Amino acid sequence: MILSRVKPAVGGESALSISEKKRKNKNKVPSLEEYLQQRDYLGALTLLEEYRALTLKPDCPAEVWVYLACALFFLGLYKDAEDAASKAPKSPLQNRLLFHLAHKFNDEKRLMGFHQNLEDVTEDQLSLASIHYMRSHYQEAIDIYKRLLLQNRDFLAVNVYVALCYYKLDYYDISQDVLAVYLQSIPDSTIALNLKACNHFRLYNGKEAESELKNLIDISSCSFEFAKELIQHNLVVFRGGEGALQMLSPLIDVIPEARLNLVIYYLRQDDVQEAYNLIQDLVPTTPQEYILKGVVNAALGQEIGSRDHLKIAEQLFQLVGGSASECDTIPGRLCMASCFFLLRQFKDVLIYLNSVKDYLFNDDTFKFNCAQAKAAVGKYKEAEEIFLSIQSEKIKNDYVYLSWLARCYIMNQRGQLAWDLYLKMGTSSDSFSLLQLIANDCYKMGQFYYAAKAFDALEKLDPGSNYWEGKRGACVGVFQLILANKESKETLKEVLALLRNSGNPQVEYIIRAMRKWAKDNRVLLS
Repeated sequence: MILSRVKPAVGGESALSISEKKRKNKNKVPSLEEYLQQRDYLGALTLLEEYRALTLKPDCPAEVWVYLACALFFLGLYKDAEDAASKAPKSPLQNRLLFHLAHKFNDEKRLMGFHQNLEDVTEDQLSLASIHYMRSHYQEAIDIYKRLLLQNRDFLAVNVYVALCYYKLDYYDISQDVLAVYLQSIPDSTIALNLKACNHFRLYNGKEAESELKNLIDISSCSFEFAKELIQHNLVVFRGGEGALQMLSPLIDVIPEARLNLVIYYLRQDDVQEAYNLIQDLVPTTPQEYILKGVVNAALGQEIGSRDHLKIAEQLFQLVGGSASECDTIPGRLCMASCFFLLRQFKDVLIYLNSVKDYLFNDDTFKFNCAQAKAAVGKYKEAEEIFLSIQSEKIKNDYVYLSWLARCYIMNQRGQLAWDLYLKMGTSSDSFSLLQLIANDCYKMGQFYYAAKAFDALEKLDPGSNYWEGKRGACVGVFQLILANKESKETLKEVLALLRNSGNPQVEYIIRAMRKWAKDNRVLLS
């Protein structure tokens, strides 16, 4: 539900044209309450502007100012709303409005002052629950809503607010159950059906979610006009970012989530710089904003080698993961894992990842991070199994994935599989780096045959570098394994061929020694 806008809703087709059409079709002018019930805030403002002229008269109703302020608030004109509210007499409605305005202006001192003026009445408690919701204090909001529902069973719409809170807490199935109570009575509610679609998106997939919105898209009521931008935004999300640039860009200052989802779109397109440009000036106020800003800084820091960006990411992740409200949530645990990942404290990474693995066992990104952490602490067998269970082609084609998998193969004494990974790669800087990894890791692990092949390939690709020493050591290592009956004697023929590829003067001496041994032990080399 959109309680209020970020950007003032002025101009364009808007609800004003709708209100004008309705006035033409009716004999009497709708009341202020009717405009507000229809969420026709421009219509309400038009009516209230007429009342503004009456304020110059001594017999003007004083409550006009607070009504005008309410309409201005819902239009996103917060400063004008505050000015109008300040001219209204003190009342519970004025206090509630100023309470919300203090939240909009991030004025904590005034917010607490208006909070103290709230009473234990339905309107004030609903207002307090709303502020809790907007400050991400979802459980506190739920407690208020449940208490109100116990006292007023006919307040059906409160079920929608409870469902929204459970959605924000990631309890999508509970949200769906609570929402069903409301939809039984109001089956065509735009807000409720939109939330139901969002739950389906989280529980199932985008296609299921989109089908839930199909009945809303053709609705032309004022209620739909109110939520049209929200539905357009959600359709982009449900469709995996399709049309993001066209649809989300104009909504950045209308729906707060539009900026975040456009950032996610850029990240998925590997356009980290654009994602950073969009989020760098955002002052995070919710866990989602902290997390996304952390992810962008981490990605940019790794891409350009900036320690400053990585440090910012660490701090943002730690703020979320260490907060009392998020420390025991899945996002909170993942934030702490990310923080320790950047700090290269992989034992701690695994503690946090293991605590949520039952909820994310089908998530390829989670598997990727878990496998890297296990490999980093030397659990290569477990890491290899997890790497091989990943289905995402994008991840499987990433050099980080290939290099870690190759290392796991080598550490698990399966150097041939690492060599096969290299053979499947095209010529690139990544394939050259993988070749270096195979050469050095195989050498360290005593898998000298594949070390020799890798050093030979490196020598061909970069003749000016001193890969000969590594190649020489690997070839001699293979020979030693043959002498110890740990390597097939037939391998000696390939080793000699690798040695002949080098122009180093030491080659002939080594070849003569190997050929002499072969002759003495009746090993055929032709």
